[in-house]
Amino acid sequence: MKRKIIERPPSARQKMINLMYIVLLAMLAMNISSDVLNGFSLVEESLSKSTANATLQNESVYSEFAASDAANHEKVGLWYEKALDVKEMSDYMFNLAEELKLLIAQEADGRHADLNNIKNIDDLEAATQVMLSPRKGRGQELYDAINNYREQILGMVNDGTKRSIISSNLSTSLPQKAGALGKNWQEYNFENTPVVAAITLLTKLQNDVRYAEGEVLHTLQNNIDVGDLRVNKLDAYVIPSSRNVVQGTPFEARIIMAAVDSTARPNIFIDGEQHDLEDGWYRVNTPKTGDFSINGYMEMASADGGTIRREFSQNYTVVSPSATVAATMMNVLYAGYDNPVSISVPGVDSRLITAVVKNGNGTLRTAGNGSYIANPSKVGQDFVISVLAIQDRSRQSMGDYTFHVRQLPDPTPFIEYTDDNGVVQRYRGGGNPLPKKYLMSADGIVAAIDNGLLNIGFRVLGFETTFFDNMGNAVSELSDGTRFSDRQKSTFQRLTRGKRFYIQRVRAIGPDGIERQLSTSLEVILN
Repeated sequence: MKRKIIERPPSARQKMINLMYIVLLAMLAMNISSDVLNGFSLVEESLSKSTANATLQNESVYSEFAASDAANHEKVGLWYEKALDVKEMSDYMFNLAEELKLLIAQEADGRHADLNNIKNIDDLEAATQVMLSPRKGRGQELYDAINNYREQILGMVNDGTKRSIISSNLSTSLPQKAGALGKNWQEYNFENTPVVAAITLLTKLQNDVRYAEGEVLHTLQNNIDVGDLRVNKLDAYVIPSSRNVVQGTPFEARIIMAAVDSTARPNIFIDGEQHDLEDGWYRVNTPKTGDFSINGYMEMASADGGTIRREFSQNYTVVSPSATVAATMMNVLYAGYDNPVSISVPGVDSRLITAVVKNGNGTLRTAGNGSYIANPSKVGQDFVISVLAIQDRSRQSMGDYTFHVRQLPDPTPFIEYTDDNGVVQRYRGGGNPLPKKYLMSADGIVAAIDNGLLNIGFRVLGFETTFFDNMGNAVSELSDGTRFSDRQKSTFQRLTRGKRFYIQRVRAIGPDGIERQLSTSLEVILN
């Protein structure tokens, strides 16, 4: 299969290497004296001196970092740690190149080879063995290390020109002619390359590493002093931790002086969208309750032409407009019954509120969204609810609230039936006639507290019906529990329009478990 050639424009560095490589091949083909190769040694010596000077300059910057960190760790600490990371990765890259240089020299001159005085500088096999040998070749390792180092360094440099130089110096891309020869980066640079040329190439790499290291260090130094931003206005700000403070809870606020540049406004991004805010005021509608947050970042140009970015996040809670209104004469709960209770604290989300029974008279459980179910156990003993709310990360008492406990009142008996429209009706007597067909369709009677405020059902245990015969004598019939007995229904069947009877001695038990006999009776008039 024919290999596809990817055309890439050659860099200036690669042009130089290509030229050196072509000249080298020409010299070898012409059997030029080895003295000519000494020119590579001169280049290598010059690069070594340049690298040593760059190393000294970088060490000076590290010393400045250390001194600044000792004087103001809070301000310098973050950048000093990044500088140490740069030193670690740069030293690793530098030492890897140094190790490969020594291995190539030892391959050419033996185990005791001297890098400063290589004898077999024209050896064409040493670099090939060290870098490309199938078993111990280090070329791929060097290739991967350069790529990894380049990407990490470029991530710390903002200036476009510096990024371009570093990227070019540490490039592992092949020029056009290398691709045409079918070689990879390792083969192109080290296959059949004289020892002196290979070592010079690695020294050039070390020089490029120290240059890149220095550029990053200067970038980190510039980031330390945010004071490089020119300011022309000072303002005092009071930032409260909360605008709602409950009695007994301390008011906390951060009082600071902020320096700003009124001529250069930062770019503000909230949830990925840029906002043009007047004097920094941000407003957002609150259509629903709950916990929310504002997340974003600000960007401003720094003195070195880069960009300073600072992220921010602020949580806030939206609660429903509310007021607590209580009638002092109506603070009553019923024993043995699930009384609904609503508990709220203005300005506090319901999820941050807890309530407990203080005196042990019954139970209190939450029903969600500020609703609770109170079930007192003893009549005559007050039911005390203690309310707590989380304020400023601590639990604060909102007070104790006392309710009187009463027994459920007696229910009212009635006949429940379904009318011709399919609507369930309750017949309570009171002089209103009841169509006989509805009486015959009813199973029995029910009892409930149904006064418009409460709708509490009771279970009927039994009752009596009292009829009057033609002589005016009262005839009583017992029910079958909550149901009409057969004798009662037989009597209903014989009744004519306008006749009446009474339902009385109703026994019922409520949700409080108390059995009672109702004092009221139900007068039924047939229609």
